[in-house]
Amino acid sequence: MSYDKNWAKVDVKSLPKMVVPAPGPKSMEIHSRAEKYMKGYSSQVKLFPVAFESGHGCTLTDVDGNTYIDFSSGIYVTNLGHCHPKVVEYTQKWVGKLMNCHDYSTEIKTLFLEKLASTLPGSLNGIQMYCAGTEAVEAAMRAARAYTKKHEFFSFYGDFHGKTISAVSLTESANYTTGPRFNGHHLAPNGHCYHCHFDKKYPECNLFCVDALEKQIQMEGTGSVAAIVLEPIQGWSGSIVYPDGYLAKIRKLCDKLGIFLIVDEVLTCCARTGKMYCFEYDNIIPDVVTLGKGLANGFPCTAFAIKEEYSEVLEKISASTSYGGNPMAAAAGLASLEVIEDEAIVEKSAKLGDFILKQLKKMQDNHKIIGEVRGKGCLLGMELVKDQKTKEPFIEAGNKVYQKAFAKGLAWIPSKNNLRMSPPLIMEEDLAAKALLIIDEAVTEVEKEYGY
Repeated sequence: MSYDKNWAKVDVKSLPKMVVPAPGPKSMEIHSRAEKYMKGYSSQVKLFPVAFESGHGCTLTDVDGNTYIDFSSGIYVTNLGHCHPKVVEYTQKWVGKLMNCHDYSTEIKTLFLEKLASTLPGSLNGIQMYCAGTEAVEAAMRAARAYTKKHEFFSFYGDFHGKTISAVSLTESANYTTGPRFNGHHLAPNGHCYHCHFDKKYPECNLFCVDALEKQIQMEGTGSVAAIVLEPIQGWSGSIVYPDGYLAKIRKLCDKLGIFLIVDEVLTCCARTGKMYCFEYDNIIPDVVTLGKGLANGFPCTAFAIKEEYSEVLEKISASTSYGGNPMAAAAGLASLEVIEDEAIVEKSAKLGDFILKQLKKMQDNHKIIGEVRGKGCLLGMELVKDQKTKEPFIEAGNKVYQKAFAKGLAWIPSKNNLRMSPPLIMEEDLAAKALLIIDEAVTEVEKEYGY
């Protein structure tokens, strides 16, 4: 299809547009009705219970008529902006033609599979489709168990891999586990240099954390480790970026020990980090990769891909699902992958991310409560601390900065003292600069409140 490539252009001077104090009366009325039945809201909703009505490109409009700059992309989902015309057209076609036919082949699914396989390196071409990221992670784990005939997994402090029981056993937070993990699910210190678990300095440390991981596997494992599972950039924990070479050294460790490497790219895939896949930064190929969020620009569509030499194992784990790969999801996914290629979205993400990170570093120099800013591409974060030397988390400030910036017209993502930024990859630099100005103002106001 043909469409105006400037479809998402906006008058930056007119944004954000706040017509009533937010959350406004209509938002509060709708939310109060919904929360009588809907339980377990995310922290971002609890802290700012706005009710959205529409989205267009890089903006969101609530039911009170306030229009916000979107710095969250849903939650790393609408990489191509809200309601991209190509995604809308492809999806609308199949809504009116064929919604579901289980895992039978359709032309649209075949086109999607061919396109997705063409973006994946090496022999990662054994694909299965799902609706949620946690489904893809669980399936990847089942595949690793079936092939290796082993059952143990190692993941990392701060990881988040989903909310079903086995995936959540890979996750650190008590908010998700609410009890003991499955046997055989181990957590290891990660390579977070700002809060190094071993009090070492990169690069002099030679990635000691991976050496420690090998020792932990030897000490805690029972000789039945199926895989290491990791996020190439941790999302929920605050956009934690690992040092160069970290993934490559873990890849070598997996090869040495004869275990699978499962890279969870549900959050980081499809150009979010300035590469099509984040593992490309370390020039590695995992044994299994999980994909989601931006894969279909907001439509429920996830997948995992396994190396061809292992792909026959999918016949043994009943890999299909009721909704995975339905024609609507395949259409949204195909449209998204075509847009990423046709509009050079990978390059745009890298360029925009570099611009934002440079501005964030300037902001850090001017604020005592900003401990670290970090990111790759358009997956970015800011960590607030009470003292830059002690690095003590400043959770109260994190919540307040989030709320103040949202009230000024910036839709974004909190995580305690970490503030996460994931703008649509199509955003122009002048609009991003406007968003950063709002964040700077919010940080300044909070610092004054706390006497900095």
